[in-house]
Amino acid sequence: MKIVEQPRGAEQRKRDVLARLERETDVWVATADAHGLPCLVALWFVWDAESVWVCTRTTNPTGRNLRDGGRTRLALGDTQDVVLVDGEVEVFGREDVPLAAVEAFVGKTGWDPRADSAAYAFFRVRPRAVQAWRGTHELRGRHLMRDGVWAV
Repeated sequence: MKIVEQPRGAEQRKRDVLARLERETDVWVATADAHGLPCLVALWFVWDAESVWVCTRTTNPTGRNLRDGGRTRLALGDTQDVVLVDGEVEVFGREDVPLAAVEAFVGKTGWDPRADSAAYAFFRVRPRAVQAWRGTHELRGRHLMRDGVWAV
C-alpha cells in the first residue's frame, strides 16, 4: 500500500480524537492483574470532556483490575485509525457516582447499570497520555498528551 496522504497536524489529530470520543460507543479496555495477567475487553463508554466513564462488575477480571491497579489503556479504532489513551482510574459505587456521569452514560448507551446487579461500578478514566495515528506516516507526532496535559 502506497501512502499518498500528508500526515495530519497535531491540532487536527486532537480534534479528530475528541470527535471520536464523543461519537463512538465502544472502547477497548486493557488491564492487568497483580501478576501481570492481561485482560482486554470492549465496554460501552461516555466522554464528559475530561474523562472516559465505563461501567462493569467489580466481580470480573476487568473490574478487579481497574479497581486494584488504578491504571488502564483504552483503544479506539482499528489498525488504520488508532487512538490510545493511558489513564488513571477512580472507582465509584452506584451510590457515589456523579449524577451527570450516570445521565450521560444512560443517555448514550440506553442502559442504567444502577438498576442491574449490585456488583456494577462506574470507573472514571482520567487521561494521562493520548496517542493518535493513521498509518505509519503519522507515527511521528502521535503523542498528543503527556502527563495529563495536551501537547497541542
